Amino acid sequence: MIKKVNRNEARLRRHARVRKNISGTQETPRLNVFKSNKAVYVQLINDAEGKTICSASTTELNLNTNNVEACKKVGELIAKKAKDAGIEAVVFDRGGYKYHGKIAAVADSARENGLKF
Repeated sequence: MIKKVNRNEARLRRHARVRKNISGTQETPRLNVFKSNKAVYVQLINDAEGKTICSASTTELNLNTNNVEACKKVGELIAKKAKDAGIEAVVFDRGGYKYHGKIAAVADSARENGLKF
């Protein structure tokens, strides 16, 4: 019998494997990316205190899509919010997704707008 692979469970296993090695601090928080079927969510997380510093999403921008152009706008917004919070460097957490397409668009846009990682 062929077993069907649950993609979300596989993603969560990959995410746990990545999270073993990275964590965010107050100086360099973790830039976490989550994508659903309708939106893309990005957070800056201080793992030492367990608090979210700031967040951005396509729903916050009133975009009804999560395509690559929308992801670029989310990357710009999170970089702007990070600068306002006094953060210049972050640790990137791709959330178990491939660094391709939407995830790469968020990261590249954040880099272009001043975040270092």
